[in-house]
Amino acid sequence: MLTVAILAVLITMVLALVRAFSGRPSVYDRLVAANLCGTKTVLLIALGGYSLQWHSFLDIALLYAMVNFVGTIAVMRFFEYSDAAEETDTGGSV
Repeated sequence: MLTVAILAVLITMVLALVRAFSGRPSVYDRLVAANLCGTKTVLLIALGGYSLQWHSFLDIALLYAMVNFVGTIAVMRFFEYSDAAEETDTGGSV
């Protein structure tokens, strides 16, 4: 059953990567897909650590989750401020 759960997580990660790279999604769609891959990586670390009987797998999974969260917020702030700078640059000129 644990193998099926790991395979399901891997399949959803592949689907998120396909969504990120296919077509013309917006920057925010790609950011959500990257965040989804990070979240699924946390699940994969937890499942793999449990199946391999590592003692500190939850510590590593939680640390990765915090890095994923902070990275996502940082990238969102970057795009928020770059979009605001573009609007003031193009909006003020006639």
